[in-house]
Amino acid sequence: MENCEQMKGLSVLGHGVMVCQYFDDLYNHLNNGEPLQYEWKLPEWLVENKEMIIDSLMDLDIVRCYLVYHDCGKPYCRTVDHEGKQHFPNHAKVSKEKWLEIDRDTDVANLIGMDMDIHLLKDVGCPEFAKRKEAITLLIAGLSEIHANASMFGGIDSTSFKMKWKQISKRGKKIMALKAS
Repeated sequence: MENCEQMKGLSVLGHGVMVCQYFDDLYNHLNNGEPLQYEWKLPEWLVENKEMIIDSLMDLDIVRCYLVYHDCGKPYCRTVDHEGKQHFPNHAKVSKEKWLEIDRDTDVANLIGMDMDIHLLKDVGCPEFAKRKEAITLLIAGLSEIHANASMFGGIDSTSFKMKWKQISKRGKKIMALKAS
């Protein structure tokens, strides 16, 4: 993981550590009222539902392990196209399989395997997604990840970040409404 670059100058492991740091920053802000250390754009549903979110997160040791190692399979599925751009096809599935080769923690493995679900979630899939015990953990992990990745998109003011934020914000609002009903 340290020898495979997520992006220029950032290893897959470094990316996982950074996502975990963003998660901890957001968790400490929501749970303890600590000031945010990183640049964030927080959706309304996050603040409005912070108690439910904190109560619904999976065990923090499991969540942190998942976040650090969520892309552990990327070195094994990396491809480079004819333009020199790298791709990681099926990396969540490969990462889950690789995790299970080194550790039998199925909670971590399952989160790793579902890592992309929140990013790919369509409106029609929200009711089923919201029923998962992992739903809130995956939602907050996804929010943390897009913020940790913001520098790859050109910052939180970039069009690319705004598109990703709008997607997760809409899905989060619907998931929160479903959880409340």
